[in-house]
Amino acid sequence: MTKGMSEEEIYEAARKRVKDKRDFYGHLIAYLIVNSILILVWTLSGGGYPWFVWCTGPWGIGVVFHFLAVFVFPTSAAKEKQAIEKEAEKIKREQGGTGAI
Repeated sequence: MTKGMSEEEIYEAARKRVKDKRDFYGHLIAYLIVNSILILVWTLSGGGYPWFVWCTGPWGIGVVFHFLAVFVFPTSAAKEKQAIEKEAEKIKREQGGTGAI
């Protein structure tokens, strides 16, 4: 069912991968800047209860999951294409094989 990817598909997969990496780095930079400001405000206000962890912690978990999705468990274009083809076949069967997609 699946065969080698065409040049256009390879280019599109590479474009998506670059976009995903750029999005992650933007997310990481925003996290670092905002949380640095929160820690600075906490420090300048005399310390005390570290309230900033209520933002830093959950958002940090989100950054970690974003990192894992982009760099550790990326979705390959071939798997995505196969899943789309499988769903298209399922829809065709449900419509009796006569409907166009």
